[in-house]
Amino acid sequence: MGPMIPSLTSIVAFEGITKVYPPATVALDRVSVEIQPGVIHAFVGENGAGKSTLMRVLSGEVKPDRGELRVRGRNVVYSNAAQAMTDGIGMVHQEILLVNELRVWENIVLGVEPVTGGKFGFGRIDRRGARDQVARSIETYGLRLEVDATVGDLSVAARQKVEICKLLHRGMEILILDEPTAVLAPQEIPELFDELRRLRSAGRTICFISHHLDEVLDLCDTVTVLRNGSLIETRPVGSTTIPELARMMVDRDVAPPVRRPSGRFGAVALDVRDLSWSQPGLAPLGPVTLSVRSGEIVGVAGVEGNGQDMLVECLTGLRRPTGGSVEINGTDFAASSILNHRRALAFVPADRKTAGSAGGASIAENIAMTHHRLTDRFTKHLGPLKSMDRRTMRSAAESVRSEYSVATPSVDVDLRNLSGGNQQKVILGRELLEDRPFVLLDQPTRGLDVGSIEFVHQRILQLRSEGRAILLVSTDLDEIERLCDRVVVLHRGRAALDADTAGLDRVRIGRAMLEGPIMPGPNPAGGHRE
Repeated sequence: MGPMIPSLTSIVAFEGITKVYPPATVALDRVSVEIQPGVIHAFVGENGAGKSTLMRVLSGEVKPDRGELRVRGRNVVYSNAAQAMTDGIGMVHQEILLVNELRVWENIVLGVEPVTGGKFGFGRIDRRGARDQVARSIETYGLRLEVDATVGDLSVAARQKVEICKLLHRGMEILILDEPTAVLAPQEIPELFDELRRLRSAGRTICFISHHLDEVLDLCDTVTVLRNGSLIETRPVGSTTIPELARMMVDRDVAPPVRRPSGRFGAVALDVRDLSWSQPGLAPLGPVTLSVRSGEIVGVAGVEGNGQDMLVECLTGLRRPTGGSVEINGTDFAASSILNHRRALAFVPADRKTAGSAGGASIAENIAMTHHRLTDRFTKHLGPLKSMDRRTMRSAAESVRSEYSVATPSVDVDLRNLSGGNQQKVILGRELLEDRPFVLLDQPTRGLDVGSIEFVHQRILQLRSEGRAILLVSTDLDEIERLCDRVVVLHRGRAALDADTAGLDRVRIGRAMLEGPIMPGPNPAGGHRE
């Protein structure tokens, strides 16, 4: 393909953008894309396809090795995000970067506070003026935010809007949103989309990164598909379908796995009774009662910050409950050590980078982590001395690489050099090396592409067919409905709903997530009891 000739109407034009990370990871390979003004332009692709890298080139966070970036018809080279923001380009990252202790207006003006009085930059912050400016911005953009609210008290959706308002208040004309719906409840997504449509109508240009192809078709005007760092195609959203986009992303047809009725479940593997945790100044958990039987997948849904993290930490021993019991296969672990918990369960944490792995360690070393404390699988005995058996570590890593189709040139590569989907496969493979009867999965597909999600879902259903008991914590209701036999909804630390997923109205689930207990209904909060 010859060089792209940017059109006169494009607000952004990437021409032949190439980025290579040492030693030889090609993140972007001669990518040429135009973005028109006043549109919502989606970027989709597998993890590692290059979409985030391309957007970070636009936001000034990444310098390309080759190629040109044109903004409003002129060539630009940004050395940092501040330079891009001076040019009217800002990015809202997937991780919300706000100060929870500050109020809405304080977060929005943080770093660009208006100053009154004094000379040579030694004046005071004009707090009243700053607050009034933010209030006008909120009204102008119709964001429906309370200017004096403390950010830590806001819903995740409201915090997303604070991030967007922060950029608009600073005059950003081009907004980049990275997976903005990943942590929202279903009822919160339409409101966010309405806000984005209003911004489009006001002339703003929005770059929208998402793994949810239905969102792309609902919201966006144009979609660009990347695969393995290369441009596959850019086309109007109205001329494509979800299966076509998925096929372009992974170069094959993608079909969601089908959960078939299990019939009879086995004995209770996880039995949580009146579990509670509290600490001054923090939102409490419980009391929560739930159970999971062998051959059963129970989902835990809820808007983030409603007790899911505390529940997971109590189940894994990271926090000691202040009340109640946690029985795994008949043994109470409520007051047990973290190591004893690890002997009883397989655990895939929500944050794969900080809690689930060591990015600077090799794939083989990550495979051996924790297991070297639990078994002798990776231990070599030299008389009274013990050391790590590197050959066995590499052998186990090669098995995981093969079984889970981990895309890597070698198991000696640092884990951080893998895409998010491949990192997740390594962690999942490690946790399932041992035949633990209870599996705890916390957001196992967050941020993964359609191909990686398909793989993880198939593996979860395989575990179910093997008779494992699975507790799946997820903010993705599609995932809950597709995989789970039952769903428990947490609201303000308590079970607001416990019901079979077969025929369950997702509006009812969403109401429980946002409003609390929905009664009466099938299987009211409290879980199954044998």
